[in-house]
Amino acid sequence: MLEEPTGRWYARPAPRTPFAPPPAPAPAAVREFHASLPGYRPTRLAELPGLASELNVRRLFVKDESTRLGLPAFKALGASWAIHRTLAGRDTSTPVTLVTATDGNHGRAVARMARLLGQHAHVFVSAGVHPAAADAIAGEGARVTRVDGSYDEAVRRAAAVADETADALLVQDTAWPGYERVPGWIVEGYSTLFREIDEQLAAAGAPRPDLVVVPVGVGSLAQAAVAHYGGGSPGQAPALLAVEPVAAACVLSSLSRGERVSVATGRTAMAGLNCGTPSALAWPLLRDGLAAAVAVTDQQSARAGRDLAALGVSSGPCGAASLAGFRAVVQAEDRRAAVGLRPDATVVLLSTEGTAANPHHEAVGEEPSGLSAGAPPPSL
Repeated sequence: MLEEPTGRWYARPAPRTPFAPPPAPAPAAVREFHASLPGYRPTRLAELPGLASELNVRRLFVKDESTRLGLPAFKALGASWAIHRTLAGRDTSTPVTLVTATDGNHGRAVARMARLLGQHAHVFVSAGVHPAAADAIAGEGARVTRVDGSYDEAVRRAAAVADETADALLVQDTAWPGYERVPGWIVEGYSTLFREIDEQLAAAGAPRPDLVVVPVGVGSLAQAAVAHYGGGSPGQAPALLAVEPVAAACVLSSLSRGERVSVATGRTAMAGLNCGTPSALAWPLLRDGLAAAVAVTDQQSARAGRDLAALGVSSGPCGAASLAGFRAVVQAEDRRAAVGLRPDATVVLLSTEGTAANPHHEAVGEEPSGLSAGAPPPSL
């Protein structure tokens, strides 16, 4: 393990061994379902040659999720598929209430799908979510409950209300023991993003990526990345780099400790990544499938967002974290070596939200204040 004294960097101490058995690929029905939705089209994969030259790699692409199914973030992929599966076979002539907790984008995606399907939504919003983002969720017709606490506390509240309310269904994008099926469907939904990348790289005449950089909250998108790429041998699959805020580096801390832990979160402009506990469903794949993890400051993310904007990519603080984290790796030779990064590499950065998704403008990050043993959010 290579870890700075600040604890902001982790690299796998030995090369990854192939999964045995490999993660099951998402069913083809996921992409077919998304393609059937009104307004579906693949989000663009922007090649940025100037940035590639600056960062000493051959080709660099950014997956721009600023316009996904009419929303400014990737979360609609997971929410739509999970709600489709959750409602399948149910009598929905009498509306049900879809309940969830959110740091912003997932809640709006659930609210949008509920509105489109004639259902109700009740969204618990954690304290770090910008008021304008909460208003956007309410604008989708959802009931919004503000929680004076962290994302984990919002998850606890949502799970309790869903359990106590007749005709309510919890649609949460993190898992804990006993609650895994719906989060698993959400992860399946994200597979469409990676299938699009495969097709777009091939159309651009680019090889498979050597490195894919993924912003991480509870780790569900990174879980989808591991599931998509993890079936190959280490020499064939890209290295996967997770990026988190220093205020909420729960995956980095868990990797460093070798067990799933919770962290006490602080304030950060990267609101959608401000999560204190890795998903129990994601953790085994992250532990065995990630090459490295790095934590970045709000200032680093803000700089990356400005640079991406100048290159024509709308990227909110969470989306820009990918570029910020990649920069934190390429500037140190030992880190480049840890993820196998060569000058002839092809790199894909996932920009998971546009600026419209997250109205935070200033860096407000604080260092995380401590660790506690990992536990499912409803019983932290």
